[in-house]
Amino acid sequence: MKMKQKTLIPEIPVMTPPPAPTEVPRDLTFEKMPGVVLKENAILYMTKQFNEENCMPLTRAITEYNLMPKDKQPEVIHLHINSPGGEVYHALQLIDTIKQSRIPVWTYNLGIAASCGCLLLMSGHKRFATKYSQTMSHVFSGGSGGKEFDLYSRVNSLKMTSKFMEEHYKEHTGHSLAYVRKYLLPPEDVWLSAEGALKYNIIDEIIDTNQRPVPQEWKQSKNKKSKKKNKKS
Repeated sequence: MKMKQKTLIPEIPVMTPPPAPTEVPRDLTFEKMPGVVLKENAILYMTKQFNEENCMPLTRAITEYNLMPKDKQPEVIHLHINSPGGEVYHALQLIDTIKQSRIPVWTYNLGIAASCGCLLLMSGHKRFATKYSQTMSHVFSGGSGGKEFDLYSRVNSLKMTSKFMEEHYKEHTGHSLAYVRKYLLPPEDVWLSAEGALKYNIIDEIIDTNQRPVPQEWKQSKNKKSKKKNKKS
């Protein structure tokens, strides 16, 4: 009897999927958007114009910190500002969030705090500005179009916003309304150095960026160069 030969079925190679990329914890990364949040250290940045897109990440971050268990909440939230200003309504919404925060929010002017940036700067529970920063204060501007009665309604809204701003200045600088209107909200823009912002009580303290200790080797190198110059002269 002849033995039947077995038909060999070729093996099908098994394709193993590539390993999944290692995920970086969300709280250790920067959000890639204006108003970058470094959540791990409770550091927030406002570096663009004030609008819904740029203000909402900060509002959410401050709210999230306040909703954390108390043993995980940061002692202070640090909000760094370098902004030319923007839409006052979104600035006021962010300021109201800061006022409701149970965690102190410290504000810092790192370059320029103009217009809405000035409003935000003065709203901190403690306010700072670096030595070479500038602050700009002015009355807000706006425009509108439409039917006659819509324009009347818009004027009432603008008046309310102007009143909110004046009350905000009074509350956070401690000055009278007459003083605020004369020195901080006159018809023209008011540009202030860090010393000026301190004078008008927009900030509490100036950060001296020259306080960093100079390494000893730099000092020695500098002394050697000065000695060589003296010898040549």
